[in-house]
Amino acid sequence: MRAIDLSSVTWRKSSYSNQDGGQCLEFAENLPVVPVRDSKDPRRAPLVFGAGAWSVFAGAVKRGDLFG
Repeated sequence: MRAIDLSSVTWRKSSYSNQDGGQCLEFAENLPVVPVRDSKDPRRAPLVFGAGAWSVFAGAVKRGDLFG
């Protein structure tokens, strides 16, 4: 698998993140994959998901189906 340079991407905080510094998830858009990172530790390597897998996950979060 080829490495993707994420040094110049724009990270966006999830609308589900806690604005008080708690659960802060950030992701980058408009890439062939979806990198996700913890905004409290941005130097740590992000998790990288395929676009299809991320779409399924995000849909489950929106529906509240994660732990059902």
